[in-house]
Amino acid sequence: MEKVGIGIIGCGNISGAYLKAMKSFPILDIKGVADLNRELAEAKAAEFGLKAVDVAALFADPSIEIIVNLTIPKAHVAVGLQALDAGKHTYSEKPLGINFAEGKKLADAAAAKGLRIGAAPDTFLGGGHQTARAIIDEGAIGIPVGGTATFMCPGHERWHPNPAFYYEVGGGPMLDMGPYYITDLVNLLGPVSQVAGFTVTPRKERIITSEPRNGEHIPVHVPTHVAGVMAFASGAVVQIGMSFDVAGHKHVPLEVYGTEGTLIVPDPNHFGGEVEYLRKGGQFEGREVTAPYADGNYRSLGVADLAHAIRSNRPHRANGSLALHVLEVMEAFQTASDTGRTVTISTQTERPAPLSESLVDGKIGR
Repeated sequence: MEKVGIGIIGCGNISGAYLKAMKSFPILDIKGVADLNRELAEAKAAEFGLKAVDVAALFADPSIEIIVNLTIPKAHVAVGLQALDAGKHTYSEKPLGINFAEGKKLADAAAAKGLRIGAAPDTFLGGGHQTARAIIDEGAIGIPVGGTATFMCPGHERWHPNPAFYYEVGGGPMLDMGPYYITDLVNLLGPVSQVAGFTVTPRKERIITSEPRNGEHIPVHVPTHVAGVMAFASGAVVQIGMSFDVAGHKHVPLEVYGTEGTLIVPDPNHFGGEVEYLRKGGQFEGREVTAPYADGNYRSLGVADLAHAIRSNRPHRANGSLALHVLEVMEAFQTASDTGRTVTISTQTERPAPLSESLVDGKIGR
């Protein structure tokens, strides 16, 4: 299959994981990396044996079909619109935009130009999550009734070298970590129909304890603790908690409950992990993970699926409809908290097709 030219914009902390994983997908041909900080682009290019170019040159390169946008969240839509204007498909890190209106603007522009957009996370395509989905699809848990989704930590200023953007507009635990959990739940249960929730901001500033900015005070502009409930169109009701204010807890990341059983889903920030299933009246047992992409960090799997979809003229899985729906759901928690009302979700999306085959070894992942 003919390779697809890829251009990378944004050479920050996450870019290394993408560039390393892209080596797993022969269809991806990285033509260049760019960053407003040219030195950063040069360093990343040297590390991975690639070419560093100016941002404008990346957009102008006719051999590039997909721009992979790894900039900070508040730049996702602006860079995405530039890519579309240049006639490129675009795939961005999560979230799709810092608010629903921005994300909708990007989706509408792509539709008008006949181009594709996609967005992380693609971890739901990993073997652990695809195995969990197969268990639900085969009816093993009966009718899905509910679940819990939990991410809670003390904050990213403990480890990230430049954590300020996590506390700016577009950051916070919901927009940062919520995409992993909500995307995986849509993969498992289908779209969300209603949201209720509360948000709080206990501290107005944080102190960085990681290097090289150890000791620096940074302001907090977003809620850092979010609790809520999602009602799915399928009828399931899932409780969610996302926080940068919790010292520790004993919740597993994802549980799904059904009339006939319970499913423990792996951490949606990873592609693999243990899947556990309890049949009503029984005990939890591990289930064999047979789907591909469960044995490593495959960030860029969604990009590879997009590339195959372009060549095969089929829908891609980590698509704009899914990302926009998840963005609307995440924003709805703040709206619900501000208004004291349940929020009805306006967007509709389909569960992405299962990924049961590898995208390498001559297979195209139908």
